[in-house]
Amino acid sequence: MDLTTVWFILIGLLWTGYLVLEGFDFGVGMLLPVLSRGGDDVHREGQWRVMLNTIGPVWDGNEVWLLVAGGATFAAFPEWYATLFSGFYLPLLLILLALIARGVAFEYRGKVNDAVWRARWDRAIVVGSALPAVLWGVAFANIVRGVPIDADHQFTGTLLTLLNPYGLLGGLTTLTLFLLHGAVFISLKTDGPIRVRARVLSARLAPVTLVVAGTFAVWTQLAHGAGWTWAAVVVAAAALVAAVAATREGREGVAFVLTSVTIVSAVVLLFGSLFPDVMPSSTDVANSLTTANASSTPYTLKVMTWVAVALTPFVVLYQGWSYWVFRQRISTSHLPAASGLSAFASPR
Repeated sequence: MDLTTVWFILIGLLWTGYLVLEGFDFGVGMLLPVLSRGGDDVHREGQWRVMLNTIGPVWDGNEVWLLVAGGATFAAFPEWYATLFSGFYLPLLLILLALIARGVAFEYRGKVNDAVWRARWDRAIVVGSALPAVLWGVAFANIVRGVPIDADHQFTGTLLTLLNPYGLLGGLTTLTLFLLHGAVFISLKTDGPIRVRARVLSARLAPVTLVVAGTFAVWTQLAHGAGWTWAAVVVAAAALVAAVAATREGREGVAFVLTSVTIVSAVVLLFGSLFPDVMPSSTDVANSLTTANASSTPYTLKVMTWVAVALTPFVVLYQGWSYWVFRQRISTSHLPAASGLSAFASPR
């Protein structure tokens, strides 16, 4: 196995980590107005803050996986990076703005004890979670499907080129997967009425996700997949079916593992269907970017490999430790009464 293949796999692993970890906090962000209801404004604010505090200590760490995936793509496959970011400029810009607005909203919603102030930032959290959840699916679906690329490796399409039925189904797939993943995570990390509502919602979302994601997976496999990627389709379907049963039985930990397995299998299907291309051309197959013609020099890849081997274990261990420290369930009884339920008070 040469280093170009190794780095293609490593970039796939980085995207897997990002989509599994950021996927559940996108889901939490989208479900905030759905699961916080009943009682007066103070009660609803308390429920909102409980859900925010489930991701408070980890959401920014989850986004590091995106930064590393982007940096690794730039260093290992500069041609892929250049064509991707020029061709997908508007969707990627919208994702970036959504992530910025979402991150700022987490920090600013509790700076002023005013309902209107909080409501504006709360909308930013919901939209900032939903927009990337859809657009990442659209982007990856179009990468696998292929986009117009000329002989100079320049994207020649428009935004409307990306809004094709397969791409939109990809966006709907990531949206439903992240909603289910987030609902299961909330039921795993909370206690009381929020946990009960999250479990009920998870059981309702699972069949819908199975239909949407199953349709996308079969379409991907039939149109673009390799023979061995059928295994990823089967594993993803089996994990989702098992997740339905686990959520109905109240086994939140098992259900969370199963939804994570589903996302991992989806990434394996996408990257497995893509290889050895990194960005297929729908104009002419000869114009496609591959792991061979889009990569950096062998020396660059060699240096990157040694750096990754030396530093990656420390990053993984530290993030695992942070999840272990903040593993307990929380409820409204854990919120500081003195804050008036207005601040984002998760320990950082």
